[in-house]
Amino acid sequence: MSDASTAGTVGFAPSASVGDYLALLKPRVMSLVVFTGLVGMAIAPGALHPLLAAVAVLCIAAGAGASGAVNMWYDRDIDAVMERTRMRPLPQGLIEPDDALAFGILLSAGAVGMMGLAVNWLSAALLAFTIGFYVFIYTIWLKRRTPQNIVIGGAAGAIPPVIGWVAVTGELALTPLCLFAIIFVWTPPHFWALALTRSGDYAAAGVPMLPVAVGAKETRRQILIYSILLAPLGLAPVAAGGLGWLYGAMAAVLGAEFLRRALAVWRRADEMSARALFGYSLVYLAALFFAMLADRALGL
Repeated sequence: MSDASTAGTVGFAPSASVGDYLALLKPRVMSLVVFTGLVGMAIAPGALHPLLAAVAVLCIAAGAGASGAVNMWYDRDIDAVMERTRMRPLPQGLIEPDDALAFGILLSAGAVGMMGLAVNWLSAALLAFTIGFYVFIYTIWLKRRTPQNIVIGGAAGAIPPVIGWVAVTGELALTPLCLFAIIFVWTPPHFWALALTRSGDYAAAGVPMLPVAVGAKETRRQILIYSILLAPLGLAPVAAGGLGWLYGAMAAVLGAEFLRRALAVWRRADEMSARALFGYSLVYLAALFFAMLADRALGL
């Protein structure tokens, strides 16, 4: 194990609570992954038996949580340095590192195996790919090496709606790939808006997030570029024929507001506008996917 992965592991408690292990799963991140995966299932043509649908959602949640657990195991040294993450279970000495790693590996294997046996093996393969991409490509390879870490690594967070769709249909299609593209392009401005307010944390931890590597001005420019791409991309599911005018109208309004806030970040160059964009980015994605559910439920 590298020095980067062994730092900050002294003084661990002999036992951990259920709450400590739940914290390893990154429940806030997991909730977003589960929601987008569930929407992918809900808008897919056809239907799963309710029990199988519940199993699929559980597997997506477990896979996301497993990824978070292994990420926390590997990043425990930098988590101990950063104010935003120093209270996580591993930096606090509440869980042994080896236990966290074993927990993540077992949960990953169980989620993928159950998805394959109970639902279908294509959705299981996509889930395995997502976990592997987040752990090996983003966490271990990209995060500490390149300011493009979140751009490439964002693919892992964009796959859950595709998994949900494939769980129902057993095959890929254009509409879920549009959902993948939306989340993929949404991820950089979402995280860079946060990074603008936490650049000191990232610098102290040696993580080359964009504001640390190229400065705040270029980060604001990149946020604007991705936001310009995102606004029309929200309409892609309508163009693909997967969703109707109700979703399209909501996507247009939400995308225009995202772009307005990104322009404010670029023009004002202050922390308040970056915080406002970060907060709105969460609203944007949630509202966009709720609009998909409403469109499909109303048949519009």
